[in-house]
Amino acid sequence: MKKTLSFKHTIYSSYCGYFVQAIINNFAPLLFITFQNTFFLSYKSISLLIFINFAVQLLIDFLSAYFIDKIGYRKCIVMAHFLAAAGLCFLGTLPFLFRNAFVGIVFSIVTYAIGSGLIEVIVSPLVEACPTENKAGEMSLLHSFYCWGQMCVVLFSTLFFSTAGIALWRVLAFLWAIIPLVNAFVMIRVPFPEILSENKGMSIKQLFSNKIFLICAVIMLCSGASELAMSQWASTFAESGLKVSKTIGDLLGPCLFAVLMGTARVLYSKLSQKISLNIFMGVSGALCVFSYLLASLSQNPIVALMGCAVCGLSVGVMWPGTFSLAAEKLPTGSTAMFAMLALFGDAGCSSGPSIVGAITSAMGDDLSKGLFFASFFPLLLIIMLFVLSKVTKKK
Repeated sequence: MKKTLSFKHTIYSSYCGYFVQAIINNFAPLLFITFQNTFFLSYKSISLLIFINFAVQLLIDFLSAYFIDKIGYRKCIVMAHFLAAAGLCFLGTLPFLFRNAFVGIVFSIVTYAIGSGLIEVIVSPLVEACPTENKAGEMSLLHSFYCWGQMCVVLFSTLFFSTAGIALWRVLAFLWAIIPLVNAFVMIRVPFPEILSENKGMSIKQLFSNKIFLICAVIMLCSGASELAMSQWASTFAESGLKVSKTIGDLLGPCLFAVLMGTARVLYSKLSQKISLNIFMGVSGALCVFSYLLASLSQNPIVALMGCAVCGLSVGVMWPGTFSLAAEKLPTGSTAMFAMLALFGDAGCSSGPSIVGAITSAMGDDLSKGLFFASFFPLLLIIMLFVLSKVTKKK
């Protein structure tokens, strides 16, 4: 079997890796209202769950720069998938076994967040190292599978809840765990490019003394915050803030968000050699500001949900685009650069939704006001893209 596998299969299994990460990051948010009703969790507790998920991923991003090369990429990515599967299984059991359900949920989240963090750090440089002609396009296509994963999580979860009932969400957690379990065995067999073992790139100290990297790091932070501030709260915003049914809210909110985000990434993968990435990301940032204002200020629930969905289109290229920008401007960045960028991205993923949750609680549980504040993240991204353009022109 080994002889029949090629780098195409490596790329395909990497696609599945991002699909797994989408399951990890988007399944629990669909259950926030259920957690509130079943385990009596507050908005502050829900915000803490989001923060813990991405804070753990952030920590793994940082530490991975020191241990991945020593342990090996294959061992780390296989272990990551097993941890993802275990965490999802824990989510369906531990909250009911622990005296404090919140502790059980946190333990589950920490377990699969470790797996998600490793997947994030390894998959992008893995595909970058595979022999392909259009690196920026391939990177955008790779990241689109996170979107298709998010879409499938929302669609199939919504279908499951509508037919079997929300009370059986524990069963669905076990079903989603099958995907990372299967991909773990695929990752054991596919070929890995040797270039990943070469540790000849810039050190972490060199990266943090480089102005271009620091600008890219802030852009990545804004990308993560812009994307997750909406995707993590869209389902709750639709159900509790806009007062629409869970099915309609999930389909027109987080599901359409994922579809449009994936569409943007596939579209750019086709146009990457014709359109400047800086310009594409700048326009995306402006559209993102507009989408947050539309979602938070509109009095019409459908129009507000359209704002949530359009946000997906606007953030699509931000994350993979930043990876491509950094790889282009700093070709000797190597593993450490991808790990540190992932760290800043996860810092945005953690801080963005958490800030929205904190502002929501401070404003009398008004989620619209929390989302209004989130428009600051894409605005800062636009500013940093302008700064990056000026700095690279000087160099």
